[in-house]
Amino acid sequence: MGWLPWSSDSSSNAASDGGRIAPDRSSRQRCYEGRDLFFSCLDRNDILDAVKNDKEAQRKCGKELAQFETACSRAWVKYFKEKRVMEYNRDKTIERIKQEDAAKVEDLKSQGWTAR
Repeated sequence: MGWLPWSSDSSSNAASDGGRIAPDRSSRQRCYEGRDLFFSCLDRNDILDAVKNDKEAQRKCGKELAQFETACSRAWVKYFKEKRVMEYNRDKTIERIKQEDAAKVEDLKSQGWTAR
């Protein structure tokens, strides 16, 4: 694995001086498209965490996963899989806090509190 998150073990993205070449816009776009297809398949199959449920994700979304892994470096694949779970948990926490706040406001209003 290379030093940079977009690098991989393939030498096709090596510069003439031995360093790595950053992905261009079209490479990133292919990666994002592969990610989106894979995540859509996970959503259709009610799979949130493709790291913990790797076997199930491979079984149900193998074609999409292969396309994702071909289009993106391993570091990006790992990052996007982990980010998906983190964002889901973040959104659930925000929703829970909003519901708790709404309940507190309703409780205060029932006690006669008014906003200034």
